[in-house]
Amino acid sequence: MNSGILCDLTQLLGRVLMSLMFISAGWSKIVGYAGTQAYMESAGVPGALLPLVIIAELGGGLAVLFGFLTRWAALGLALFCLASAWLFHNVPGDQAQMINFMKNVTIAGGFFILACAGAGKLSVDHWLRRNK
Repeated sequence: MNSGILCDLTQLLGRVLMSLMFISAGWSKIVGYAGTQAYMESAGVPGALLPLVIIAELGGGLAVLFGFLTRWAALGLALFCLASAWLFHNVPGDQAQMINFMKNVTIAGGFFILACAGAGKLSVDHWLRRNK
């Protein structure tokens, strides 16, 4: 197989894997709106911000999945991951929370790389650039 094709498919697979958690989480927040809002408020985050969280997760996840406005979506999700790490998982005495904290930081790192590299050839971004 041509290494260019392999790279294109790998970038697509990476975007799919990076987006699944956010699409699923955004959808679950819609379905469990009241419970999510209560959880946010218990952590000191205003529940009124939940619509923005849903837009970030579901909208950003779909944008990354399809490779549409990928650099901006990836940058937004990177910042979202860092904020949620700090607001919800920064509990130094709790090993499980600190693992989640580091998971969010690591995912943010992947999104920063995606923001620089772009979506690749198998994306809406590439299709739009090519058809300009």
